[in-house]
Amino acid sequence: MRGNAEIVEEKKGTSIIITSIPYRVNKADLITRIADLVRDKKLEGIKDLRDESAEDIRVVVELKGTAHPQAVLNNLYKHTELESTFHYNMLALVDGVPQTLSLKGILEEFIKHRRIVVKRRTEYELRKAEEREHVLLGLSKALDHIDEVIKIIRASKDVPTASAALMKKFAFTQIQTAAILAMRLQTLAGLERKKIEDELAEIQALITALKKILATDKSILKVVREELIAVGEKFGDDRRTKIVKGGVKNISVEDLVPDDESVLVLTAGGYVKRTNPDEYKVQKRGGVGVIDMSTKEEDVVTHFLKASAHSDLLFFTDFGKAYQMKMYELPEGRRATKGKSIMNFLPLASEEKVTSVLAVPKGAAKDAQSVFFVTTEGVVKKVEAKNFADVRRSGILAISLKGGDKLVAAHLASEGDSISIVTAKGQSIRFEEAETRAMGRAAAGVRGMTVKKGDRVVSSEVISGNDKHASLLVIMANGYGKQTSMEEYKIQGRGGSGMKTAEVTTKTGEIIGAKVLVGEEMKEEEIVVISKKGQVIRVPATSIPSLSRATQGVRIMKMREGDSIASMVAL
Repeated sequence: MRGNAEIVEEKKGTSIIITSIPYRVNKADLITRIADLVRDKKLEGIKDLRDESAEDIRVVVELKGTAHPQAVLNNLYKHTELESTFHYNMLALVDGVPQTLSLKGILEEFIKHRRIVVKRRTEYELRKAEEREHVLLGLSKALDHIDEVIKIIRASKDVPTASAALMKKFAFTQIQTAAILAMRLQTLAGLERKKIEDELAEIQALITALKKILATDKSILKVVREELIAVGEKFGDDRRTKIVKGGVKNISVEDLVPDDESVLVLTAGGYVKRTNPDEYKVQKRGGVGVIDMSTKEEDVVTHFLKASAHSDLLFFTDFGKAYQMKMYELPEGRRATKGKSIMNFLPLASEEKVTSVLAVPKGAAKDAQSVFFVTTEGVVKKVEAKNFADVRRSGILAISLKGGDKLVAAHLASEGDSISIVTAKGQSIRFEEAETRAMGRAAAGVRGMTVKKGDRVVSSEVISGNDKHASLLVIMANGYGKQTSMEEYKIQGRGGSGMKTAEVTTKTGEIIGAKVLVGEEMKEEEIVVISKKGQVIRVPATSIPSLSRATQGVRIMKMREGDSIASMVAL
């Protein structure tokens, strides 16, 4: 059972207003409990707590400007008596036998009980009404012959004699005779006679109504319904608490974490963190950038992606294994913090490295999607996404790799999509997703692209079948980049060597990554590029020019000596 608490936005800030609490919960104890949790730092984000109750309950919980209202409210429900669990046993006596009933069963038995009560009560009221009618009929008849009645009473020597004479003369019953003999002289007045006649008419109307109720079962049920409605109107009021199935157990760790956007940063050395995207300010193309995180000299940033805090993260390693965890389970840090070792969160082998991270949004339609894999040697594989819906903590095999091949990328793909693969030396191929059949997790895959000796696949992208105005953004090691319309990349058959996507020179350096941008959405997207030494720049996607395939591109980020681009992401 939940008390009523609402998040209220006001000019002075955000507050949680508690207007009711569960039955048997003391308001003062609840306020003390909240204050203790704030003092012990188990409940964060609360600035002030005050009781503004008068006749009704009103407890105001003022929140800090940085607090997440829904997370604070969920914590209140989880850690205080604002949400309480009451166990009940629906045991009832049915025909004298104890039985445990369902909600429907107990309602049926209650209605059956009310029918019996109404019937017995009506029968009793009918009996009493008929008895009163009998007396009034006698009195009325006696008043019609009042002179004779008085004469018989005066001639009788005692009450029994008078009673016997009246019964003989007028066929009165003993009950009627007793009422007549008890009648006072004032009853003889015209006004009193009118009262008897009115009461008799009223009693006879009541008898008719009571007999009508008892005539059919439908009439009795109608009375039961009317009485229940009357009770509700007289005593009913709005529910002040909410009955919640499952009670406190329904609030999970996930409910206590705001579903905000976060940026994941992972280094080749295995240090990981999540950061607020607002940490990276938008800058002009060609700037030096800002420091993202402190890294060791031999460490470089390899993954930089955006996802909501409640997203499932699938980590794919160079061994072809998959691991899973929630985004909010990663340590949160500021832009320049180092992060923590990924080994604290995933049971990786000593030489195992994470080579790809896939964010699966909460509630994604996994049954209608596949996970598409691409290796450095151009091998591709498609696996139904539902096979990764619940990955055990120790990880599962995602793809069988041969020789020195390594997994370079994994993407969610749907029917009708096409796949774009880009190599370090500037080759690219695009083919339909349907050309690759779905396989089991342990399969080795098929040839997606023929990669020349000395070259390797560095990136792959999924292009939605609905993206008619998409472009391929490529970023090169020395800070150069460009966009090229996807119309310049004709769809080929799987397994070919592809076509040139960029002019790779010593000036530009090899291609380190590629990203498909959708035409209309690109106006709002921003590109974040991060170097191996932790330099970061964030620029609007529209500031990167669209050029033909066989060009070098333009400078995106000015590189310091000995540094080069490690990864990029579109926000």
